[in-house]
Amino acid sequence: MTDTGTTFTVETDRRTQVVDITERVAAALPEDATGTATVFVRHTTVGVTVNEAESRLLSDFESFLESAVADEGWQHDQLDGNADSHLRALLCGPSETVPVTDGRLDLGTWQSVLVVECDGPQSRTVEIRV
Repeated sequence: MTDTGTTFTVETDRRTQVVDITERVAAALPEDATGTATVFVRHTTVGVTVNEAESRLLSDFESFLESAVADEGWQHDQLDGNADSHLRALLCGPSETVPVTDGRLDLGTWQSVLVVECDGPQSRTVEIRV
């Protein structure tokens, strides 16, 4: 199979925000794709993860990130004041790999692909490679 890539943009409106992008990732897959899809962001203050997209859990995830990393007191803040955003994004990482069969994501029943914004509001580019 030939590598196929596509991108789309995710708009966030809060500093810390988790956005379900599962449907957009699925729509980006070629109908005949079988293998793996890598979901990747070319940003250092946003992450990608796979987890449940239940609204209360997403809110808990946002609260967890905010409480796990202090807003201030980091050396990088002397440069641009967003060290907390970089550190929160480190907890998620910039990509996830998901199995694909016949053009469909092979996620578990409760799994969704999530973008984790740590320095919003922003416009983020998400890349899908099969």
